[in-house]
Amino acid sequence: MKYETAFFGGVCFWCLDSIFSQIKGVESVESGYAEGNKENPTYEEVCSGNTGHVEVVRIKFNPEIITYRKLLEIFFYVHDPTTPDRQCNDMGKQYRSAIFFTSLKQEKILKKIYQ
Repeated sequence: MKYETAFFGGVCFWCLDSIFSQIKGVESVESGYAEGNKENPTYEEVCSGNTGHVEVVRIKFNPEIITYRKLLEIFFYVHDPTTPDRQCNDMGKQYRSAIFFTSLKQEKILKKIYQ
């Protein structure tokens, strides 16, 4: 079985973890940070807004059960990219919208759907 990986940010990572963990075909979800200027920051440091990080989830999924496109659809259903640095009650630079593709195939899917 060959798994793929997707990275999404823009909502509290615990919220994304809770949602994607329930999806059939998702093997695992891991919360973390990306794009920051400090190695191994604490949660409190990221929340301060001074590290430049965004909260993200790494999703390991089986593309034979759920497609990357479907994961994107779920992400945009629960996430509003038109509210910069904010989702519901969560405010701060760590909640900015982010998608990190892990292959040219994912990049093409993303561009095709959301250009």
